[in-house]
Amino acid sequence: MVVRVDKIMSELGFGSRSEIKKYAKAGKIRINDKVIKKADEKIDSERDKLYFEGRQVVVEEFETYVLYKPAGYVCATKDNVHKTVMELIDSDRKNIVPVGRLDLDTEGLLILTNDGALNHRLVSPASHVDKIYYAKFDGTLADDAIECTAKGLDIGEGEVSKPAKLEILSSDEVKLTIHEGKFHQVKRMIKALGGEVTYLKRIAFGGLNLDDLNLKKGESRKISKEEVEKKV
Repeated sequence: MVVRVDKIMSELGFGSRSEIKKYAKAGKIRINDKVIKKADEKIDSERDKLYFEGRQVVVEEFETYVLYKPAGYVCATKDNVHKTVMELIDSDRKNIVPVGRLDLDTEGLLILTNDGALNHRLVSPASHVDKIYYAKFDGTLADDAIECTAKGLDIGEGEVSKPAKLEILSSDEVKLTIHEGKFHQVKRMIKALGGEVTYLKRIAFGGLNLDDLNLKKGESRKISKEEVEKKV
């Protein structure tokens, strides 16, 4: 990866591009053994080493994280009312975003990344990436709930869900596998079937399973590109 010094350093949280420019003029930035004076110089992350005030800066093009999202956090980079999921990952990168969203009261597996191509592939219905949810609900589902879900449901506001897989676990528990992410989709699908969701948790995303990740609620970890490619 070849990238401008000011771009990567600003993404890594060292300051704005104008601040990075000042650091360079002050002689605080070095590529290998050369002190640079211009922040728009480029670095090859596979060949060069970048230093700021004598300490090496680890340069990675992409960072991807898996998080066991608790209820009470919003899937946004900033929010004036609620805590955001960004507070639960250990990264200073400024361009990492949640892949899709889980509602404020929804728990479960969330992926966050600054890899735009990966993000698009995961959220695009055309990619057919499984997202599996466990839900508890009040009410009684229609007798033909499984068949109706497999055909697609009218979930209101002129929207119809794509064919999905419903597994009835008990009189008030289901597992639902979908390939898209419409607003409040799972809740709206269960409502269309006669129920009202009281608890919702995403348990799998592609080949990533929450149980296999061994994360406690609120915990996250960086996931390698190799593991991402293998799993999703």
